[in-house]
Amino acid sequence: MAGIDLAVSTVIFALRPSPETGVPTVSIPLVRRLRDPFAGRWALPGGAAREDEALSAGAARTLLETTGVAPAYLEQLYAFGEPSRSPTGRVVSVVYWALIRPDLAEAAVEDENVRWSPADDLPGLAFDHELIVQYALWRLRTKMEYSRIAQAFLGLEFTLGELRQVHEAVLGRTLDPANFRRQVEASGTLVPTGEHRVGGRHRPPMIYRYDTDIELADNGPLTFSS
Repeated sequence: MAGIDLAVSTVIFALRPSPETGVPTVSIPLVRRLRDPFAGRWALPGGAAREDEALSAGAARTLLETTGVAPAYLEQLYAFGEPSRSPTGRVVSVVYWALIRPDLAEAAVEDENVRWSPADDLPGLAFDHELIVQYALWRLRTKMEYSRIAQAFLGLEFTLGELRQVHEAVLGRTLDPANFRRQVEASGTLVPTGEHRVGGRHRPPMIYRYDTDIELADNGPLTFSS
């Protein structure tokens, strides 16, 4: 009886300018497969799990080796193990995911075998990797309304405009700035730092941070109107 192979893969989300519009878009790194099955097709970074290595360590290693990306934290997303997902036999993939700021994404490798692609506009991916990305996107959008997950794209401090831009990119729709401000301020989850973002042509916007004493999940979701 044939055995079951164990693999690890990673889905890394970052906000990068859209190749067509320049608007910040949720994007992921992909690697070109150099051998069969699916030679030449794009796929998520990953590889076979090693017997002497923790799964999270394997995910971090293969990600760094292929893309140069080294997130500070990887979270286990799900295990994908449909019998027909690989033509070579039964392969179970444990998938990890992370969100990174644009500066880390900019430092990543990008060449003929590594590319960033908008998560909503993928090329044909190997195996069931498109399904994996769709599931990861669903998780990201669900968590966006219940947590401080936007902070992972922004850092500890940000303006309301920068925060709205993240929500628009993740949710895939435009939000009314005035409504967004009202709803965020009414949530009581943000604290003004007293500092302003300088350098623009308009009035310097206030810089905020999340109130670490408040758990947004306990207060219900924020549902932003367009």
